[in-house]
Amino acid sequence: MLLTEDSSFEVLADGRLANLSEWNKSVAQVLASRDGLTLDDGHWQVIDVMRDYYQAFNVPPIKKLLIRELKKRHPADVFDDATLQHLFPGGVLVQGSKIAGVPIPMMDVELERETYQAKAAPNVAHFMGSFNFDGETFAVTHTGNLVELHRWNSRLAEYMAKQEGIELTEEHWEVLNFLREFYFTYGVSPMVKILMRYMTEDIGPERASKEYLYSLFPKGPSRQGSRIAGLPAPQGCLDLDI
Repeated sequence: MLLTEDSSFEVLADGRLANLSEWNKSVAQVLASRDGLTLDDGHWQVIDVMRDYYQAFNVPPIKKLLIRELKKRHPADVFDDATLQHLFPGGVLVQGSKIAGVPIPMMDVELERETYQAKAAPNVAHFMGSFNFDGETFAVTHTGNLVELHRWNSRLAEYMAKQEGIELTEEHWEVLNFLREFYFTYGVSPMVKILMRYMTEDIGPERASKEYLYSLFPKGPSRQGSRIAGLPAPQGCLDLDI
């Protein structure tokens, strides 16, 4: 049980709030004090970004995305692994998430291990189970994503796209290459809202709008795009359908 000046809250065995909706700044201060921390401006900068990101996308930011967002919001301050470790000695993704009242983020490889056995949705056009290409067999997850990411190549992408009724153009490849660069930079496949946000920042709004991206990938620029790009399925709130 967690006690503040006004209320009491249930906490889990690892010290996290049982009900994240009960979080407030007083709760954060008590959670921090239980870990021997006194929250200062640096802590609150991190906490605010973690909470804003979670509220915007319904997934917490992994460390590299957290640092990117902190640098955008506070360009004059230094935010790197050493700074975050100093602020949260127990780890910003574990201790910081606990104090910020958001879930602990997971990498896509962790999510794939948890969801691989889920049942496939009916009436989907993507490959199921496995498929053959150029005399080789490729296993895919229930969402049609490659199990062995390192076996992906551009010719395989074209073959997977044709299975879903798409002929890849330069416009498609711009999105696919962005997805791959994002994944190999941050370790996660972005859901559509995150994809649109960062494509807008890096490429421009004209080629990052919902209408434009769905015109290229009708079954979801994030889900279908990541599938054809040879990446794991995106985490969190996904595209409209598959």
